[in-house]
Amino acid sequence: MGFSLDATLARLDEGRRIGQHLGGQLCVLRRGALVADLAFGDVRPGEPMTTAHRMLWLSSGKPVAALAIAQLWERGRLGLDDPVARHLPEFGAAGKEGVTVRHLLTHTAGLRMPEVGWPESSWEEILAHICAHRLEPRWVPGRKAGYHPMSTWFVLGEIVRRLDGRDFPRYARDEIFLPLGMSDCWLGGMPDEEYERAQPWLAPLWRCEGEPEMRPWHSRERLTRSSPGTNGCGPMRQLARFYEMLRCGGELDGVRLLAPQTVEALVARHRVGLFDHTFRAQLDWGLGVIVNSAWHGEPEMPYGYGPHASSRTFGHSGAQSSTGFCDPEPGLVVALAVNGMPSEATHRLRFHQILAALFEDLGLVGL
Repeated sequence: MGFSLDATLARLDEGRRIGQHLGGQLCVLRRGALVADLAFGDVRPGEPMTTAHRMLWLSSGKPVAALAIAQLWERGRLGLDDPVARHLPEFGAAGKEGVTVRHLLTHTAGLRMPEVGWPESSWEEILAHICAHRLEPRWVPGRKAGYHPMSTWFVLGEIVRRLDGRDFPRYARDEIFLPLGMSDCWLGGMPDEEYERAQPWLAPLWRCEGEPEMRPWHSRERLTRSSPGTNGCGPMRQLARFYEMLRCGGELDGVRLLAPQTVEALVARHRVGLFDHTFRAQLDWGLGVIVNSAWHGEPEMPYGYGPHASSRTFGHSGAQSSTGFCDPEPGLVVALAVNGMPSEATHRLRFHQILAALFEDLGLVGL
């Protein structure tokens, strides 16, 4: 297509030079055509990053769990407005009988609980802890919003397990990753032998203010145990395939994962204009995806898509490190991860500027 990404690459290199990250990966598709599939900088000091390295997605993997729920909905196994307790009876304890599947997917359930004991606690222990927990005080599900980093995603994973029979990581591999050709991607549940094989290709995350400090998120226990909303990993070019499938209405390379109508429901605004009490900003949500919320007026939105993305843009980001999204209007898919985690404010500005440069390089400003 002849695009030059000079400004984008300059922004990425500037972040490397000033110590915000060591390196990363960027994959860009435009109407199905590959614009860029590149690696830059280092995975560790002195070790070059490649496009084969497996980046840690953190919360950028949440839409995979949402798609699993959407598949079960499409197959008639559940309803979005089913009480969660219909599928997990023990969840209805402690006043949670009115919490629905939709509340979980839109982060309006009132169970943010910052600590669930993962990865030290077992899946069963974590579920029991969540099910016994009360809603936050003065929280009416569906009427108050606040991002749930981990807790309710275990519940969604358990719904998948109970309705399908496979544990969540196995379901994600069998029904989503392998059909899409995302063979190097996992959402937890990595077998020990696979972890040993993959270890040289795992890209650690670093705290990059001052001397780089390696974070523990690529450890064996964090990748072999499941946390459906936080421990995905894989090359960004493979995560881009996930969003290309959604851009194409649920089908990619002859493999259909969802009907077009289900994709439309997934990425529509189910939560509009609510103040998010975790992010301290107004954010709009689809079903497990963040729909572009820049129209609320905050210049560098948390988990935003830059200043030039259309209002229909949807996707998800991972804490201070990654993003994956689709902008349907120009037919754009972007999967970007860096391996450095500066402060939240620094990261928001960093990705705001990188994504601004990307849209400008592609001539997608003011369309």
